[in-house]
Amino acid sequence: MEGYDLDLIIITGMSGAGKSQAADALEDIGYYCIDNIPPVLIEAIVDLGSRGQKGLSKIAVITDLRGGEMFNEIEKTINSLKEKKINPKVLFLDASDTELARRYRENRRIHPLSAANNMSVSEAIMLERENLLSIKARADYVIDTTFLSTRQLKQQILDIFLKDSKKSMKIQCISFGNKFGPFYDADLVFDVRCLPNPFYEESLKNLTGKDREVRDYIMEQEQSKEFVKRLLSLIEYSVPLYIKEGKSRLVIAVGCTGGKHRSVTVAMLIYDMLKSFGYDVSIAHRDIEK
Repeated sequence: MEGYDLDLIIITGMSGAGKSQAADALEDIGYYCIDNIPPVLIEAIVDLGSRGQKGLSKIAVITDLRGGEMFNEIEKTINSLKEKKINPKVLFLDASDTELARRYRENRRIHPLSAANNMSVSEAIMLERENLLSIKARADYVIDTTFLSTRQLKQQILDIFLKDSKKSMKIQCISFGNKFGPFYDADLVFDVRCLPNPFYEESLKNLTGKDREVRDYIMEQEQSKEFVKRLLSLIEYSVPLYIKEGKSRLVIAVGCTGGKHRSVTVAMLIYDMLKSFGYDVSIAHRDIEK
């Protein structure tokens, strides 16, 4: 098996975060995918794959806490593979606790740790997240599916593993309202509550930052123009540095009070700029409908 030319992806992460959908996307681009494999069996699968006439050159396996105590061997398995000159890429699928709990409620599924530990879904999610901290820190790629549709997740998978040699970076712009809680899972957070607030204009109160009237109201102010100019300049300068550093994902969060006007407008301006420069960027508005 040593020296075997293999592209191996280990898919892991939170239950309900989209590991199966990620495997489906990888299967579409030629990976041989296997679900629910204990880490101790990964080397055996790789060994079997190497025995064919040409061998399997692309394998993706899903391993997670369904493997019970055997999952604790995951890092040992990765180290063993690397000693044999096989360098697996670890893809970690994540989502917020609230979103994971919502998915379990909608699908009426039982969390794999719930029955075994006599826990509620929320308690099981917290325990699982704690147990996965180490492997998440070691992951080559982390995808947060909280705001992603299945199609968007698939596109992210394709973008990463079809362009891996170029170390492409996925950028996500998120607007949010501070009164609904901070946005924790962000690399860069910008507070735009210093800008004029359309909420106090009766004709604009029920509109959002997606509407031209709101955008014009905010951006016609000199302080807004200067603020956004400097902000966009900072982001324009910073993004290439993150790519050079090898970062695969960058989340830019923009917050105002309610998450409907100022943050939406500025997040869209950031998105438009990055899109015009050719970056792989998406946008979502956490609190726009609240």
